[in-house]
Amino acid sequence: MGATVEVEAWHDLFVASAGAAAALAGLIIVAMSVNIKEIIAIRSMPARAGSSIAALVLIVVVSIAALIPVQASWMLGLESLVFGLFALAFAVDSTVRLIQQGRSSDAGEHRRSLGNLIANGAAGLLSVAPFVVGGAVLAFGGGVDAGLAWIAAGILFVFISAVVNAWVLLVEILR
Repeated sequence: MGATVEVEAWHDLFVASAGAAAALAGLIIVAMSVNIKEIIAIRSMPARAGSSIAALVLIVVVSIAALIPVQASWMLGLESLVFGLFALAFAVDSTVRLIQQGRSSDAGEHRRSLGNLIANGAAGLLSVAPFVVGGAVLAFGGGVDAGLAWIAAGILFVFISAVVNAWVLLVEILR
């Protein structure tokens, strides 16, 4: 059947991550409601906000899944892999929209260099990719601690990316 996830060693990380991610997702939703006209006016911003929320929800879902007692590691891996792929799809959509904005002639003052836009998109992609890797490691027997370490890295990357996006949606968008 495979190993079960040893929750105790990772318990505090997943509890803290679930709560912090839910709070940060709420902040981004509030930022969107406050600045909705400005966000909608920039073609890539709704996708960027959606990608951030999807990545934070990914943390919440995977963290809660990791806290399920006596769960087979392959099952947690499958959950992380599937939900990671969904979040990755949002990140890809956001990246495509960023690149389209960079090439658009009507982007006006919000147009940035294509390199900066690609870097912003890559940050979103790279932040959720560790969940996919960690999920695959867990699902296909690569080791529980190795898989959870990848997921922990993803949690850190998503938090960094989401905080930057929250700042952009709250402050930078008004400049």
